[in-house]
Amino acid sequence: MIPCLGHAQVRKLELDAPAFAPERVHVTVYLPPGYGQSDARYPVLYANDGQDMQAVGLQPTLATLYGEHAIEPVIVVAIDMLHDRASGYGLSDRRRGQSVVGGSRIGAIGLRAADYSSWVATALVPWVDAHYRTRADARQRTVMGWSLGALNAFNLGWEYPEVFGKVGAMSPSFWVAADRSDAAAVQRTRLAQGMVDRGPRRDGLKFWFAAGTAEETNDRDHDGVIDVIDDLHDLVDGYRGDGVERGGLRELGYSTSGADADVSVFLLPGGHHQQASWAKMLPVFLRWAFPVSGAP
Repeated sequence: MIPCLGHAQVRKLELDAPAFAPERVHVTVYLPPGYGQSDARYPVLYANDGQDMQAVGLQPTLATLYGEHAIEPVIVVAIDMLHDRASGYGLSDRRRGQSVVGGSRIGAIGLRAADYSSWVATALVPWVDAHYRTRADARQRTVMGWSLGALNAFNLGWEYPEVFGKVGAMSPSFWVAADRSDAAAVQRTRLAQGMVDRGPRRDGLKFWFAAGTAEETNDRDHDGVIDVIDDLHDLVDGYRGDGVERGGLRELGYSTSGADADVSVFLLPGGHHQQASWAKMLPVFLRWAFPVSGAP
């Protein structure tokens, strides 16, 4: 099925992922304007929570940015969440072939994250490269997500840096921890923080993080900063407290300032943990990920 929307094409697919059989993965491919009229190759954006693309305004946002010549044309591969979202979206240890499971109020997070991440990086990406005119290079592939989908987008970049060169994580669930017995235990055992702490640096990998300033009221360490922003800054800058010292991306040598920074952090004033706020973050992210030389 290839419905045309304006000058873009949208292709809806169902793909096999043996680890999740009989469930099939629903994927929507958004092709840029003019795709069928040339032999050009394009960078690719892989997006978790593909079922949210209409709610966050992906197509009108792309149309606006293309009209402003603010971003280069891009193929977007939007992957709908699996039936069990909390199971697939999480962290993994690629070397061991295992999921890195954390706890939450709704139960375990990331029980199948190793399977999902492996499928995206080693099955879906090669399939897309074989069927579409992509630039088959990590520097031309970006992965994004929000909430738990952002946690997994971070995981895909961190564990598969030879596949993805850029990560966009909006309202990332960096609160996922190994021990949730109390607030101090969460601070000590946040899983994404631990992954960065163990390193090593992934050369060439760049990150764009975003959070809303009104996403929540939780402040587990009582420092006056809400947890989503605290967790994000701790991942970037490192954490020292409760007798624990953990390095951050900065300690691994990632630059966080300047035009060519490896890590960018965007805070949306008044932003909430919802699609309407991610829709406002999206154009800022797209300008970062797919800039046109000389564009504002």
